[in-house]
Amino acid sequence: MASTQQLKSRIRSVKNTKQITRAMQMVAASKMRRTQDATKASAPYTAAANELLAYLASQGSTNDHPLFAARPIRTRLLIVIASDKGLAGAYNANVMKAYLRALREDDAAGIANETIAVGRKASQFVSRLKDTVVIGTYENLPDHPRGTEFYAILNTARESFVQGRVDAVDVIYTEFMSSIRQEVTIQRVLPAGFTTTEVSEFVRDARYEPDVSTILDGIALRLVGAQIFQALLDARASEHSMRMMAMKNATDNATELADDLTLAMNKARQAAITQELAEISAGAEAMK
Repeated sequence: MASTQQLKSRIRSVKNTKQITRAMQMVAASKMRRTQDATKASAPYTAAANELLAYLASQGSTNDHPLFAARPIRTRLLIVIASDKGLAGAYNANVMKAYLRALREDDAAGIANETIAVGRKASQFVSRLKDTVVIGTYENLPDHPRGTEFYAILNTARESFVQGRVDAVDVIYTEFMSSIRQEVTIQRVLPAGFTTTEVSEFVRDARYEPDVSTILDGIALRLVGAQIFQALLDARASEHSMRMMAMKNATDNATELADDLTLAMNKARQAAITQELAEISAGAEAMK
């Protein structure tokens, strides 16, 4: 059994760790609430964009638009969204498993692939893979990605697809469903209108002025960008949610470990006291 001094040192260390994990839990919870509000606020717009793109593609009015060009898939672009930091449970591992599964499927089907890595963990992972073509890495994106980083991702995907270097663009990210449920998803964003989203009557009855082709020139890229933007928001909300849960579990484990160590220390102290009393009693009996 460890000595009382050793147990005290371990208890002190565990309590210090507990303070750190509790602080990280509170920070992650605060960030989760902000990102959760952001992803819920933009979700209706993204859903409407998916409906509109799917409906226009189903009507055959987009055959001449470059973003809707459906062709046999010989090369696929994968946009992998992970985190910049660790300590988020299985968040990054789940994304990387889905990414590796997609690579294996492409290899089996004879499809080449290229990768855009978003997040330091994704960048580090893809850099260690052999025969992987990485055309872009983006790190330290804010919780609400706007500006050069987001448009760099969007424009790279658009140019690769329009110029024919890739025949499809898929986003691998973690969809935020609730604070305790997140699911890794692979969503196709190009060619546009690929999803089989159910189209509402509101979209079916809409009128387009001056004409569909003119409208597509103005909004098609923006609607595709809305899908990528929503994926970035969902991924960040999922990251903070999983980090909050991981830090909560770590805090609870630290509490249990500190209690167990305290019990062990009390037992060791009691055993030492009992032994001293026995020695005193034996000495007193020997002097009689």
